[in-house]
Amino acid sequence: MKFVSTRDEKNIVSFSQALLKCMPADGGLYVPYECEDLRKWILYADEKTSFANLAGTLTSALINKEFSPIICEAIATRAFYFEPVVRQLDDNLFIMELYHGPTGTFKDFGVSYLSAALETVLQMNSQKSILLDATTGELGACMAQALKGKKLVKSVLLAPKGKFRGMDEDCFVWNGGNVYPVEVDGTEKDCHDLIRKVFSNTELVEKYHLTVANTANIGRLLPQAFFYTFAFSRIKKNVCGDIFYALPVGNYGNLVSGLYSWKLALPVNGFIVPVSENLRFDAEGKVMVMDSFVPLEERSKADPADPSNLERMEHIFKANSLLLRSFVYPSDVSEKDVSDACKELFTKYKVYADRETSQAYAASKLKKGAFDDDGAVVLVARNSPSADETFIQHCIGETSERDESVIKAFKPVYVNKPVIAPDDLDCLISILNSLNLF
Repeated sequence: MKFVSTRDEKNIVSFSQALLKCMPADGGLYVPYECEDLRKWILYADEKTSFANLAGTLTSALINKEFSPIICEAIATRAFYFEPVVRQLDDNLFIMELYHGPTGTFKDFGVSYLSAALETVLQMNSQKSILLDATTGELGACMAQALKGKKLVKSVLLAPKGKFRGMDEDCFVWNGGNVYPVEVDGTEKDCHDLIRKVFSNTELVEKYHLTVANTANIGRLLPQAFFYTFAFSRIKKNVCGDIFYALPVGNYGNLVSGLYSWKLALPVNGFIVPVSENLRFDAEGKVMVMDSFVPLEERSKADPADPSNLERMEHIFKANSLLLRSFVYPSDVSEKDVSDACKELFTKYKVYADRETSQAYAASKLKKGAFDDDGAVVLVARNSPSADETFIQHCIGETSERDESVIKAFKPVYVNKPVIAPDDLDCLISILNSLNLF
């Protein structure tokens, strides 16, 4: 599989190139150039197929012209020593829990896969690389876990002062680890602005072999497509009709990766999401992508610090925009709808649902035909309910037992290094230089 920029059909690169140079110079985002028909692999998988084996098989099928099956299997095996949990709640409703990784968030899957793939590519090319990202939450904990033992890739993470959490001191670069946390005397926006300044300088990007671990990098986004195939392998014997996935919006990464699964021949009838600022419906109830009203050439460049994947979704449907209305179903849910959904999930199924999962369930209940007699809805739960105890306590009066992984992921981190000013680009460059990778 090759990859192409959303803004230049002639900018076609390999998987390795898309990982290492994830931000195209034309300002777009990399997306699959052609879509393989993976029907025979998808239909072959069943409830005995592990997530790692499924990911290895699909990776091999997708990029077999670049990597051997053995290498693809090795990437997946190294990345996925954990897997999602899919449970049937009733005849028409399933839940896919994506928070059973080391830090209790769906991001564990993408970051772990990206890190394993990067290490492999760098080893093959005799290179080293730096991941440059900002965080105010779980990304730091994910990075600390995913980069353990890696020899060729390190991470420089920016966060507002006092916001780092979920990392042990042995993961810090100065203690022999792979993560260099940098506290910024400012806001999350200040951290993003610093990263944008670095990526706007081509010489710096080339010099330090910079890339990112957020979903601007297709290597972080692509493995999320495996979620839906995994869920299908678990439910297909129990479903005879339509299959819908109900999921939170976020930065649209999970939605786009689900659409990639459909493009790769996964049996699916649609994706149900709550209405958001940029994804709404018109007077006829049909989906609208608000960004589409602005031509690509008039937009800002894709953001390496805080990406949105809507442009990738536009690219999927650009040949036939009417298809978008047949696969994406936004529902306008109220705060009461969300609260009622949380209560219903608990009273009916003993599911502790965070706000995002409750929003997705509320949206699915508003979709006509989603719960037909022989059809099914798969509710996508991205993060551990332990991470949203206040909302759950407010809705149902109690919370679930706290996951140890989440307790550790929320443990504050004390960096004990000088805090940099929000406009101190030179200091950030000196930190990149101090890693002595090049």
